[in-house]
Amino acid sequence: MQLKLGLPKGSLQESTFNIFKKAGFSIKSDSRSYYPSVDDDELFITLVRAQEMARYVAEGIFDAGLTGEDWVVESGESVKTVDKLVYGKQGLRPVRWVLAVPESSPVKTVKNLEGKRIATELVQATKKYLKKNGVRAKVEFSWGATEAKPPHLADAIVELTETGSSLKANKLRIVDTIMESVTVLIANKRAFADGWKREKIANILTLLKGALNAEEKVGLKLNVREEDMKKILSLLPALRKPTVSCLLGEKEKWLAVEVIIDEKKVRSLVPRLMKNGAEGIVEYPLNKLIY
Repeated sequence: MQLKLGLPKGSLQESTFNIFKKAGFSIKSDSRSYYPSVDDDELFITLVRAQEMARYVAEGIFDAGLTGEDWVVESGESVKTVDKLVYGKQGLRPVRWVLAVPESSPVKTVKNLEGKRIATELVQATKKYLKKNGVRAKVEFSWGATEAKPPHLADAIVELTETGSSLKANKLRIVDTIMESVTVLIANKRAFADGWKREKIANILTLLKGALNAEEKVGLKLNVREEDMKKILSLLPALRKPTVSCLLGEKEKWLAVEVIIDEKKVRSLVPRLMKNGAEGIVEYPLNKLIY
């Protein structure tokens, strides 16, 4: 038996493959292939654009798929949202769809766009946003290069951004955020009712979440004299209380300490640990962190 799984081709592909690798799945594909190989005989993977994923899952062509929450909303398709996985093309944070205008535009709020032209890929969600705000404007589908369309081809755009740097580079100013989006694991409702497929989806989700939990965290091991232990523990942040064990064969009483911490804290923490008596400090990467 196989689970038919859709993965996003395009901007999310590389980060998705990386997360799957950390989760324990080796996926191999060349740039022209839509059917990558995977070292799991229970999986059959197909790559499609994230914008199309919800439709294929809803129709049962895929049992499950990874796509943006935004494209599920935009599609209007009826699928089961199994869980959210917070990662994107550039990092572990949600992305935003924003309403933007040229820096020189007199537009200050969405109300100023009455009767104007807006270009976007996110047509249906933009129309709902305008209706909610009582604004009538023409919303046109953009086939690409959306940021280049104002002011001559459109008065405003609704565009996806992670950092806002591309908008600034194109001399655009954000007026409002239409919606935030994260990656979601979705399933066909009939497939999710099948016991084997539901368990397989749940197992994949557990491993993916474990891989994401481990992102930006590292393990830290260090040796400490018993008399320095209180000082060291006061310096150590940890998910739970640190693991402490005795070192054998030492004349003095030494303890081994192990913790999981944010990687960004290590640089400032290690000198303080050494100053307070820690020795034999080892930092190591993590693949999965399941709790």
